This record gives sequence, structure tokens and C-alpha cells, in this order.
Amino acid sequence: MLMLRKFFKSRPTSRFGLTYQRDLNVAIIGQSTFAAEVYKLLLKNGHRVVGVFTILDKGNRQDPLAAVASENNTPVFKIKSWRKGENALPEIVAQYKQVDAELNVLPFCSQFIPMEVIEHPKHKSICYHPSILPKHRGVSAINWTLMNGDKEAGFSIFWADDGLDTGPILSQKSCPVLPDDTVDSLYNRFLYPEGIKSMAEAVDMVANGTAPVIPQSTEGSSFEPSVRKKALQKVDWSRSGVDIQNFIRGLDSSPGAWTIINETEVKLYKSSIWTNETPTGEQVTVDTIQFPAIVHSNGLLITCNDGLKINIERLSVDGKMMAASNYGNADTVQETIDYTDQEKAYIPVVESIWKNILNMEIGKDTHFFQSGAGSMDVVRLIEEIKDKLKFTLKNDDVYMSPVFSDFCNTLVKRSRGSTDDNTRVEYDPVVVDVNNMKLQFAKQLFINGQFVDSESGKTLECINPADESVICSIQCASEADVDQAVIAASRAFEGEWSEMSPRDRGAVLYKIADLLDKNREELATIESIDSGAVYTLALKTHIGMSIDVWKYFAGWADKIHGQTIPISHARPNRNLTFTKKEPFGVCGIITPWNYPLMMLSWKMAACLAAGNTVVMKPTEVSPLTALKFAELSVEAGFPAGVINILPGLGSEAGRAIAEHPDIRKVGFTGSTATGHAIMKASAESNLKKVSLELGGKSPLIILDDCDLDKSVRMSMGGVFFNKGENCIAAGRVFVESSIHDKFIDKVVEEVKKIFFVPC
Repeated sequence: MLMLRKFFKSRPTSRFGLTYQRDLNVAIIGQSTFAAEVYKLLLKNGHRVVGVFTILDKGNRQDPLAAVASENNTPVFKIKSWRKGENALPEIVAQYKQVDAELNVLPFCSQFIPMEVIEHPKHKSICYHPSILPKHRGVSAINWTLMNGDKEAGFSIFWADDGLDTGPILSQKSCPVLPDDTVDSLYNRFLYPEGIKSMAEAVDMVANGTAPVIPQSTEGSSFEPSVRKKALQKVDWSRSGVDIQNFIRGLDSSPGAWTIINETEVKLYKSSIWTNETPTGEQVTVDTIQFPAIVHSNGLLITCNDGLKINIERLSVDGKMMAASNYGNADTVQETIDYTDQEKAYIPVVESIWKNILNMEIGKDTHFFQSGAGSMDVVRLIEEIKDKLKFTLKNDDVYMSPVFSDFCNTLVKRSRGSTDDNTRVEYDPVVVDVNNMKLQFAKQLFINGQFVDSESGKTLECINPADESVICSIQCASEADVDQAVIAASRAFEGEWSEMSPRDRGAVLYKIADLLDKNREELATIESIDSGAVYTLALKTHIGMSIDVWKYFAGWADKIHGQTIPISHARPNRNLTFTKKEPFGVCGIITPWNYPLMMLSWKMAACLAAGNTVVMKPTEVSPLTALKFAELSVEAGFPAGVINILPGLGSEAGRAIAEHPDIRKVGFTGSTATGHAIMKASAESNLKKVSLELGGKSPLIILDDCDLDKSVRMSMGGVFFNKGENCIAAGRVFVESSIHDKFIDKVVEEVKKIFFVPC
């Protein structure tokens, strides 16, 4: 982080020949929540804000700086313009001089302030600028930082002079630009919070006489025009893919980069470089690009002329924001949601928040942005929702639902754990009539929130053990499919799943438990025909215990924490030692043929509650409940990539999971020999952690003084319970020779009483 004051001696300049004091009379000139936060911090630090000069109200809505200053009885002056032509307006300057400020602070100012005002205070004026000066002078500095592909961003606090962002530097700070940064993320992550603190620190330095005055260098200086000019917003597709990605993200949120799609002007938002396989979907033409773009389930995939693929998640067509995946679809009727009594109580709270932000009466058709809101109001809305309703929304939730009624629907969906309007996933279904119901389930691999065919095209037959008939053929995962699933799981772990709070993740786990309960009979029937489970037992145990497990770990999601550890202090210092628990990342799960849904639930629920993502290989002989679970996971609101289900052979898909370098932990239940191979592969690949539940059966020992009837019943229970599909099945019975024949006769008698009825 660049801190110029570390490299230059702090000194007052003779130009300013000043007498310094601790507390200053400050005039704040500017606008926005940024300026409002600077105002509050200056008051907290003991300075006196003698006047606030800001912009006019927008309709009935005053600027946040004016609002917070009025609450503290600070004089507020709402100025339409400080100048007429090149000349300052005398009456405005006279108004300003009446407050008798010792320092002007310009945290964020869109107006041209006359030099008579800039030079008037004893300590002159300091300004905030969101770039590392002398680079990117001008009003669109953050945009150009990203559009130029800078590796470093930051801000400068400088002494105002008669040039445009050319005054001497007081302080600077910088941060790296992340690959997925946009104007909003960069501002919210660094420029906003650090800028507020640094402005307050700068005022303290001025008061203490330690503020540097460092002339700006001319080397590396640049000035760029405002990106509000439409001609500057058009995407130039002749440039490299990386340049195009930087251009689009540099204009994200506002004003937006535009291009021509199918001869229609469209704005592009939320772009990212695509590294996965090319999906299938409807093809559209994009301006001058030689390759057609693809509308798919996760957005609009554009292949640049140099071959780099860029995915666009949001589009604006004729001023209406939409998911890029819906481009070309006919408008649908707005979804109607039945609110519970608790959800109805949210609406007045949300209405109050909107009213405070927009300063107007709110109706169901009120449009957030058309009513004057901007990007910083989005941040304020999200924070107030989080504070008052304890729900974490994302910027996209506001941009995609800017109308009040739509926003309330989105909020309610989030409260229920749903993260997407489309809570149903498309697949090629298997439909069977069994147990007096029509079952429908998938037969494909589940990767990145979609059911897809295997890369190899291989299939496996699912056999009904009751009559050995073929239920269906399912796709068989290959090593390449495992690679794609791990990529999807990694993206989800680094993206939305990690961004969700533990409480929100727990809500999604509760949702999947409710869906399992809602579909209990269907799941039990699938488990019966696929693995041979006794239907009544499956209802109570296979499915019932799975539901209990998901609810249990849903409760744990926001209760996983570390500890503080008492230690001896290194006097005179005081030391703190603590542990912090963090998720592994991508976890691999390999399950056996008995209790298919329970095996999945026991392992996966714990992984997800801790914040991990999973790639699971159910056994190839009973994978159907796992695929049905995958379908329900979309309805529950799990983000794409969090759960990936890959039926396949252990020798290929299972081995690929154990050996994959990006999987950090593997859980396996099965034979000792296979567990040995998995542990070896995990150690040799990347020393991944393993959890193994391996085979081994305990015998029953029957002596001659036993209660014979009870011994037979217990022995048969140990052998035949759940058809012997138990990790604790009594595969061997040792009977004392003197009662051997009686024992066998009794067993034969009791076995004849057992009968099976297929579903």
C-alpha cells in the first residue's frame, strides 16, 4: 500500500505560513453518503463543521450530506452553481465567507468551486480523488482505472489549486485490482471505507501541522474525459478479449457498456472471463464479432475475435434490466407470491427504508432508479435491509428488481433461501409409474447447476433388484467430467457460496430439508426400486433420518467458530492467540450402495454447513435418489456449482476425485481395500485430508444357555434388517454345537414367515 507520507518528511510549506491548532473550523463542500460519513467522522474527532455546501434537492429528496448535517443543526447551503461563466457569483461567495472556515474539505464534489473559495480559508482546501495521481485525472477516474487494465487502484488526497486535479499531494493509498473487480466492488471494498478514514486523518494532519505538500509529478500523468459520453461507452470488438473485459467491467453498474445484439442496442453488465466448456444454447449475433454469441443458463457467452470467451450475466434492453440467460424470451407475467404473516411484516419496513432513501411516498410501481437513486443508494439500501431485517442481499437483487413490488418479491425469496427466479432445472426425465404414483427423475450428470451428458457418452444401467428389470440408463461420469465439476465447485466456493453469510447458508440447508420432507414418498419409492429398500423403512429411516441430518447441520451453520487460548504475555506487550475455523474448499464424496440418501446426507450436510462445496460420486448401482436430490437442491436455492453429482465407476470417476489436486478433502464409505487406495491417492496427489468409514463385520456368538427364540429373532434382525444392507450387519453367527441343529430349525421356521411385496 502506497503511503507517500512514509517517504517524505512532513513539513509545512512557506506558501502556507500557518499557525496550527488541534481542532479546526471546517467547511465541507460536496455531496453523497461518502461526504456524509466524512462529516460524521470529523465531528467524532473533535473538529467543528461550521457549514455544509452541497447540491440542490432532487425533487423532494435532499442529498445525504444535507440530511445528516441538518440533523446535527449544522448550517446547510444548497448551491445550484458557484459560478456564472468564468466568474464567481458574489452572493454565493459572500454566503460562504460568513461561516469563517479555517479549512475546506471536498470529499466528493461535482461542482466547479471558484478559486476565491478554494484559497480563502487559513489552511486552504483539500480534496479527495479516486485515483493515484497524476494518473487518471478527471471525473471518471475509477472507470478509467479498470478500463485501462491497471493492476493497482487507489485514491489521493491533495491540496486544491487552479488546475484540474493537479494540486500537491497530501496522502495516497492503493490496493491491488482483483480479476473480478467492478467500479462498485472496488469502491465498496477499498475506496469508500479507506477514503473516509484517510480524509479524517488528513484533516487531523492539517490541524497538527504535519500535513505534507508534495508537488505532483508530470511523469505518467493522464487526463481522461467523462464516460457519460455515449460514444465512449460502445464496445470496440476489434480489441483483445482482456481489453474488452476490462472495458465492460469499468463501465459496470453505471453507465454501462453498450453494443448491438441482433440489431438491437443492448447494455452489458456483470462480465467475467469464461474458462469452462462452451455451453449449448440459442445463438445471437453481436455487432462485428465473427463468432455467434450463445444465450445459456448462466448468461450470454461472447467469444472475442482473439478466442477469449466473456460471459455476461445481466443485460439492459430499452432501459429494462434482465438476466442475460432470458434474452430473447417473451415477457412473462410477473410472478405472484403468497406471503406469510411474518413476510407481510417485512413490507412496511422495506417501504420505510425506500421512503427514507428516496424522500417520497412509495407505491408498488415506484422505480428505485427512476426516482433518483444511484449506486451509493444501492449500498445504503442493502445495508439498511441487513441491519433491520437481518437479510443479506446483493447489488444485483436491486438492479434486477428496481420496482418496489418486484423488490419485495425478491426479498421474500431471499428470506426463504431462494437465490434465483428460476428454481426448476431442465433435464431429460425418466418417467415411471410405480407405487401408485408417477415418478420423474434425471438420468444425467449434475454439474454447475445443470443436468448434462457425460463427456465420454458412456452410460450405466440402473437395475431394480426386486425383479432385475432395467429402470433406465444413466450417464457415466469420466475424468473430464470430474474436472468440470471441480472447476464449477471452485468457482462457487470462491464466489456466491462464500459471500453468503453462515446464517443464509443455514437457511438454504433448512430449505432442502423441507423439500426432502415434502417429497418424502417419492424419494422413498425411488430408493425402493433403485436400491431395494423396504418402502416403509425408507419412509421412516432412509428419508426421515436424512431430513433430521439436514436440519441438524443447518442449525450448526452459524455456530462454527474458533477459540481464544490463554498464553503467557511477552511483557510489556500483551498477546492474543486464537483459532479460526475455515472451510476446506472443494470436498469429494464417494458413497456406497446401502442407504443412498442417508450416506449423501451424513457427509454432504456437514460439508455445506461449514461452507465447503462438493463433488459427489454416488455408487453406480443406486444413484437415482442422489440425482433427485440434485434436482431439489436447485429449488432450495443452492448456487450453481455448490453441489455436483456424478454417477460413475469408482475405477474412473472415484479415482479422479481422489487424485484431483484441487479437491482438498475426500469422504468415503466402503471396503477396506478401496479405502486403502483412496488414502494412497489422496496422499500422493496433494496430501488431501480423508475421512474413511471402512468395512468389517462383527459376528454374533450364541451359547447353549441362551433364550433360543430371542437369539433367533436377534440373529435374523442382524442379517435381514434392511436386506442386510447395514454397516453393522451380522454376516456371521457362531452357534455352540450342542444347540446348532435346534437353532437352524428355528431359523428356517422363521424365515418362511418373511415375504416381500415389490413397489
